[in-house]
Amino acid sequence: MSDERRYSEEEIAAIFEQAAQAQEAAHRGLGHGDGLTLAELQQIGREAGITPEFVARAAASMDRSGPPPPPARYLGLPISATRTVELPGPLTDAAWDRLVVDLRETFRATGTMRRDGSLREWRNGNLHALVEPTASGHRLRISTCKGSAQQSLTLGFASLAMGLVFLALFAANPGAEPKMMIIMALFVAFGLGGIGRTAFQLPRWVEERERQMEAIIARTVERQGEAPAPAVPLDAPVSALDLDALEEPAAAAPVSAPRRTRS
Repeated sequence: MSDERRYSEEEIAAIFEQAAQAQEAAHRGLGHGDGLTLAELQQIGREAGITPEFVARAAASMDRSGPPPPPARYLGLPISATRTVELPGPLTDAAWDRLVVDLRETFRATGTMRRDGSLREWRNGNLHALVEPTASGHRLRISTCKGSAQQSLTLGFASLAMGLVFLALFAANPGAEPKMMIIMALFVAFGLGGIGRTAFQLPRWVEERERQMEAIIARTVERQGEAPAPAVPLDAPVSALDLDALEEPAAAAPVSAPRRTRS
């Protein structure tokens, strides 16, 4: 029989209530100017089962990218997503090719590439990725805009406004045909449906695009930190000493003469 103390239901409720109040007070006591250091973040991550190395990578990526810009809005709804990061070094041709492959696989779009000097760009409609040189290396910017949302919202508000105006005119005219009022009511329903569907889909679309861009940026930065393996070209010159060593036959082992025995 274990001698460990067991708490009653009233004691359990009181313990959790006090713990929640203490945690809330600790969060309130953490001011905007205090924050946490990298070592403290790594300690918290270690307690949560996250390796300190990955916490440091995430912090370094945030330092390079800075706070993300707010999305562009149309009629109060977000319609764009942008992510920018300062790469730790110059982007080689091989790294750019791997980035394009990552973009194509993530967004399932072939797109087109364009290079102007040290500027590289990949574009697929409103979605594009731009790599431009900076004083310390290169900057990667990925952005997109949902142009179809603007058309859908504009059409929805136009249908709604037209339907409401004609419904008001028909309601003021006792001799109006009921068929026309039904048609205008359908215009109102069509407008409300288009606006509601677009307003419901846009935040999820922006969130998904931002998550995809952050994943691409994280993989690109991780590849930038990898040390490339030394490659030996197939047409590398071979020194004369190596040729002599290859052409010189191995020395034959000396064969001793058979010993004659006298019977």
